[in-house]
This record gives sequence, structure tokens and C-alpha cells, in this order.
Amino acid sequence: MIKSTIFLFFPFLLFASSCKKEDPTPAAILPENLNVVIEHSSGDVTVTATADKANFYTIVFYDQTDTVFVESKSGTATHTFAANGTYSINVRANTTQTVYIEELHEVIVFIDQNTSGAPTTGYSTPTSYPGYTLVWSDEFDGTTLSSDWTFDIGTGSSGWGNNELQYYTDQNHTVANGLLEIKAKSETFNAQDYTSTRLKTQGLQSWKYGRIDVRAAVPYGKGIWPAIWMLGDNFSTVGWPSCGEIDIMELIGGDGQNDRTVHGTGHWEQAGHAQYGNSYSLTSGKFADEFHVFSVVWDANSIKWFMDDIQYSQLDVTPAELSEFQEKFFLILNVAVGGNWPGSPDATTIFPQSMYVDYVRVFQ
Repeated sequence: MIKSTIFLFFPFLLFASSCKKEDPTPAAILPENLNVVIEHSSGDVTVTATADKANFYTIVFYDQTDTVFVESKSGTATHTFAANGTYSINVRANTTQTVYIEELHEVIVFIDQNTSGAPTTGYSTPTSYPGYTLVWSDEFDGTTLSSDWTFDIGTGSSGWGNNELQYYTDQNHTVANGLLEIKAKSETFNAQDYTSTRLKTQGLQSWKYGRIDVRAAVPYGKGIWPAIWMLGDNFSTVGWPSCGEIDIMELIGGDGQNDRTVHGTGHWEQAGHAQYGNSYSLTSGKFADEFHVFSVVWDANSIKWFMDDIQYSQLDVTPAELSEFQEKFFLILNVAVGGNWPGSPDATTIFPQSMYVDYVRVFQ
């Protein structure tokens, strides 16, 4: 009886064990070939993830002190960051909640101040000064440029002498709501990677001496080079620098100090090229944040540079070798991209970039 009982029980144990081996719980299979694409535009960051054998995706946005989880069947998720900065994003391709592969990415976010158009605040100057008469102005009313402006077209020699990267067209400007807008774009045109506009009064309007006020909000960013400047009327015959150059305002864009610093400079011919200039920096923010007035006061003795009526530079033009500044000059407005001074744009540069000009006024 005892042997019989043992004989019957032992095969039962073997049978149970055999059934268990034939029906195991299937192991989850890890996804493969995770690919992540991150796109951003003025604070809006979109993540698109794909992977083989993934059932869903988990995207985690680390936004300062906030952590935002998005579970997505398609692998696409968008989050809006409210401030500039470098942020981390974790992307998982999931088979199950606990079985996944993941990658950690960083994105540099720049909020495009130009997406809402021109600033609505800033400094202004009067339409008259004691001892001066307003001899010419453009308030940019209407919807087209006045006949006092013409264009430089193309790339110029060696990128306008500075190895600049843009192609100047007559299309990258608008006149509306009392403002001139000159826009630099990232687009391929005639073998160049950027386009912009360069306006001038050459052959149409020029002046010798006076006060010139230009109210403008200038663009920003690495490789962006807005300028408000003048060349001598004889530029076409004697060339540069013999014609003289007066840079009322230049800004060499870039995060931090560059975006809040403008330069005023005089150039002339003296055993080649001579120049003198100075700069003015805001204590915070950048020049793109609001309108400022860039001015020169120029007479037979000196050229003085002003930012919002604050003088920051002066050049004595009485020496004979600076005789260029005793002649008429015409005006130029442009936004260059790249070049010897600013260098090329990089991944932080937001396009398009715009310079808004409220008015140009010449007093004598």
C-alpha cells in the first residue's frame, strides 16, 4: 500500500512540473532604434520620437522647478517654455511601463521677441531743436517707401567687403503702421543662405553737417549685424575709406553684452584705413526690447555720438587728414548676417530678425 501510494503520487509531481515549463509568462521585448527629433520656435518645443517594437512613448520636460510628463501613442509631444534657458528632456520608448529604452536630451530655448512685432515702448526725441531746422525726414507713414530711398542688391564684392553671408534684395522690407521693417531671413537665395535688405539715399539725399536722429528697435542674436550709417557722396569715384564713413549705430549681436551694446565709429583714409569709435552698453536687457534714438551731431569741428541723448563718443574732425568729414554724406540702413566682425550665426540664432525704424530726421 505504501509503495503503491508513492508510485501514484510521483508521476503526478512530474506531470505538474512539465505543464509549468511548457506555459511560461512571455518576457517583454525591449524597443530598438530610438530616434528623437526636437524642434523649437520661440519657446514652443516639439519632440517627435520613433522606435521599433515600441507600444507608446513617455516624454518628460524638465521646466525649471516643474516636471511635465506626457504619454504619447504617436511619439509626439509639445511643451511651451516661458523663459530663455537650457532645458533637459527625457524621451522613453516603452513596451510596458517598466520595460523601455530612453535618451536624455538638452535644448536651448530662446523666446523670439519679434514674434509679436515691433516694441511699443522706448525713447523719443522732439521734432525741433533750438538753432536747428528740420531739413529732411521720413516718418514711414503709408505703405511704401518714399522716392528718396533706393536699394543695394546682391552680395557685393567679398560680401560687401566684410565676408557677409546675406543676399540683399528689395523684398525684405515693409512699411506699415508708421514703421519701416527690414527683415533678415534664413533662406537660400542665389547661392546665399540668408536674405535681407539694404536701403540708401545715395544720389537722392545727402547732407553736410547737422543733427541726425534715427529712432529704431534693432535685432539681436549671434551673427546679426544691424547698422545705421553714412558714406561720403564721392564713394563711387574715390572708394572706401577715402570717401569717409560715419557709423551712427552698429550692433554685433550675441547673447549677453553684445545684444546690449551699440557702437559709433568714424572711418577715414590715413596711410590706408584709420578709424575712431566708442560704444554704449545697457545695464540690462537688450536693444531689441524697445525703441532707442541713435544720433550724431556733426559740424566742421567734431562728430558727437548719442544714444537716447546720452553722449558717449566724440571725434575731432579739424585735422587736414580728416577732410572727408567736410563733405556731404548719404544714409544707409541695413541688417547684415555674418561677416568678419560678428562671425556666423549659430544654433542659438533666431530667424527671422527685424530692425524697426520709426523715423529718420535731419536737422541743420
